[in-house]
Amino acid sequence: MTSKYADTFPCIRTVGFDGLLISFADTMAEPSNRAALAFRGAIDALNWAGVLETSASLASAYVRFDPAVLPHSDIKDRLTHLLAQQDWYKAAMPAGRRLWTVPTVYGGELAPQLDDAAQAAGLEPAEAVRRLSATRVRVLTIGFAPGQPYLGPLGPEFNIPRLKDLTPMVPEGALVLAISQFVLFSGPTPTGWRHVGQTAFRCFRPDAPDSFALRPGDEMQFVPISADELNAIRAVNGDGMGGATCQEIEG
Repeated sequence: MTSKYADTFPCIRTVGFDGLLISFADTMAEPSNRAALAFRGAIDALNWAGVLETSASLASAYVRFDPAVLPHSDIKDRLTHLLAQQDWYKAAMPAGRRLWTVPTVYGGELAPQLDDAAQAAGLEPAEAVRRLSATRVRVLTIGFAPGQPYLGPLGPEFNIPRLKDLTPMVPEGALVLAISQFVLFSGPTPTGWRHVGQTAFRCFRPDAPDSFALRPGDEMQFVPISADELNAIRAVNGDGMGGATCQEIEG
């Protein structure tokens, strides 16, 4: 395998007595996230007896296994062999991914930190909205709160730092921005990320058969609408979709 990460990564680390972490980089980038998602998908497809759980983070895949069924040395050997099969940084993404198009109010009273984010990015607010709303971002991982996605990467101009002070609370459906990523909040929470957009989309739906609406590898695009249009969506948002549409991604 050849890649700019090859001297150090990928590497396999032990996590407790029943886990292994396969890391593809020490920071998130599109190739390392692609590798983590593709490698996790390959493990799931192999359906090894003794593997209890898999997950993927920004740049790593995690495997939890039953040592009584699949000894540590055996699973590590299998993972090492699988790593050698291809350049995972250029691997195809797992099948079954979806594109979500989500109506979003940018700026104004509903998302009051857009202007600050645009200034930090060296852009006029209208140009920041144009670029943010035109970008299809990947669900890089889900974490921090139930069903909550980290989304990216955005353009390098949006590699802006978090705020120095926490915003006391942003609502469910808030679209926040920092370090070339979005986070779409699954519930009300304090944050140090800039609140640039507001949606009616519910990431976490505890009463639904699939309580997490999104899956790692899905893609999202946040298209601009007015505050009045968002209010109209909220009035009929019984399914939690917030006016969003969803379609399968081919290839």
